[in-house]
Amino acid sequence: MIFTKTQLSRYAEVMVWAMENARRGGKFKKYDTVLVRYDQAAADLAQAVYAQLLKKRYLPTLRTNSAEDFTRTFYTLADERQLTYIAAGEKEFQEKLNGLISLRAPENLTALKQTDPARLGRAAVARKPLREIMDQAEQQGKFSWTLCNYPSQELADKAGLSLKEYAAQVAKACFLNEKDPIKKWKEVMAQIADIGKWLNAIPIERLHVESAHMDFEVLLGEKRQFISGGGNNIPSFEIFTSPDWRGTRGVYFADLSSYRSGNYVKGIKLEFKNGRVIKAAAQQGQNFLRKMLAMDRGAAQIGEFSLTDRRFSKIDKFMADILFDENFGGKYGNCHVAVGSSYADTFCGDVSKLDKKMKEKLGFNDSSLHWDLINTEDKTVRAQLKNGKTVLIYEKGLFRH
Repeated sequence: MIFTKTQLSRYAEVMVWAMENARRGGKFKKYDTVLVRYDQAAADLAQAVYAQLLKKRYLPTLRTNSAEDFTRTFYTLADERQLTYIAAGEKEFQEKLNGLISLRAPENLTALKQTDPARLGRAAVARKPLREIMDQAEQQGKFSWTLCNYPSQELADKAGLSLKEYAAQVAKACFLNEKDPIKKWKEVMAQIADIGKWLNAIPIERLHVESAHMDFEVLLGEKRQFISGGGNNIPSFEIFTSPDWRGTRGVYFADLSSYRSGNYVKGIKLEFKNGRVIKAAAQQGQNFLRKMLAMDRGAAQIGEFSLTDRRFSKIDKFMADILFDENFGGKYGNCHVAVGSSYADTFCGDVSKLDKKMKEKLGFNDSSLHWDLINTEDKTVRAQLKNGKTVLIYEKGLFRH
């Protein structure tokens, strides 16, 4: 067993708490429906989560994700109709869900390496309406979700760590060695939320990021707020917002590598003009990168801007998993942007009233893609205020709070 029974039980408790804590609006009730979606290698954790949900009198449903070899077979052999097929009853099932807990433990990160990225894109676009059902329910306070990583040999190998070392990073990052990890999470999230409140009180117009390899600006936009923690991801130390994509300009560089849809991509450099990527290059995986950015209109625009303070995150190694890598602490913290879809909860009004027309008017990006690209360089982030003044808000991996 990768974790001790105590660590496994703590991880399960954290995941159920995280799902509950992520709910914006109403609280969970007895006999609410919760889907537990898990990779086979995470079966031990799935069983522990299942037990916790039953004890709390939820109605859990278990679904095992398709093994990577099955997924590769699908994308290799499926014709157009099969590629975009949605199973009967899936829409109705999604509409009745109150919660989702995803447990990821991939056993082959490069299974889809030879798959045409355009086929991946068409399947993602076809399934977008299912995601929108959950997005809308989340905006209305009727649904919440969380996800985590369970150590697998594949993740450890791709990260250049032993399985023991990898598991130790996960345990450290998720506070599984604490006697009361939920108490610890609450303390950390309160500290991060305090920084979020500070940022939201600053009348920011634009954010300007500079490092050795980038000079990048985003327009915050109207009716925006910074979100901190909350429970959607475990771990989560980031403070993020969804800027007005139309004001993005300059060069962004991701020095941390990325595994996505079976492809390894390294050294991504994007140049933005008038909100859109006009040049995209990568030291490795450039063809895949460009095809992902062509998935739909919004794929070449940003949906998220995020910063992580190194005082909170103890992740100091590449983990070959964006969930952990986007929370990298290390020496200088991290900045990341996501190309693709935005987050509705960064709207600082009544999120339930944020419809498609209003999103478009305010510059919230819409896409079937959401890909976090991470920079861990020493950097400065300055805020240009609405009165024209400039304030340093982040340097050396620390918020200047």
